[in-house]
Amino acid sequence: QFAYTNAKNLALDGVSMQIRSGEHIALVGPSGGGKTTLASLIARFWDVKSGTIKLGGVNVKNISSDELMNQVSYVFQDSRLLKMSILDNVRMGRPDATDEEVMQALKDAQAWEFVSAKEQGIYTKVEQGGRNLSGGQKQRLAIARAIARKPKILIFDDSFSALDFKTDVAVRKALGEHVNDSTVFIVAQRVSTILSADQILVLDEGTIVGKGTHKELMQTCEEYRQIAESQLSPSEIAASL
Repeated sequence: QFAYTNAKNLALDGVSMQIRSGEHIALVGPSGGGKTTLASLIARFWDVKSGTIKLGGVNVKNISSDELMNQVSYVFQDSRLLKMSILDNVRMGRPDATDEEVMQALKDAQAWEFVSAKEQGIYTKVEQGGRNLSGGQKQRLAIARAIARKPKILIFDDSFSALDFKTDVAVRKALGEHVNDSTVFIVAQRVSTILSADQILVLDEGTIVGKGTHKELMQTCEEYRQIAESQLSPSEIAASL
């Protein structure tokens, strides 16, 4: 269980799940359903009111802040970039990352094309507040920064909102192919881009109302089926099954 300070109602209630290392998990559901709250608890931005959250069998409360930060990368919807080169921004979470690792992270985040097109490439300076970059470009650099860290857990909290559909699909495909050592959590808005997730959790009013693969949930979870049918055409649904 979890409730925000001074809140009358629980933000999460009776949430229970077991995630295997290396799985790709999607969190879906209506706005205010508890997706971001659950993601933030995994990173221990807050502590649960009752129950425990364990990483590798260890209660997160028994893991030091520094160690937890080394294990978890959290990408917000509006991630900030610093006034330094693109290389240094991506390398910020892991200073010993090689240029080649940075470039691979940029490729996985679908950022390499626009970065390499710049006159100074990865040495291009990011202006204050990222004024010389579009919203989608800033998001892709934030995603690359998280990937370059090679954490045990990657959390993307609506971090693909400024990406067009094609780029969104390409990023998730690269995560599936190249980010195999990390457990990945994605707060998702587009059902079409999480069809291949190992496990989809459907949250509504702070509880998990559905759990399984896309195909399983289309058969067992009315809430998920309604979301899918509101976003996908009948032919797309048929193809996904």
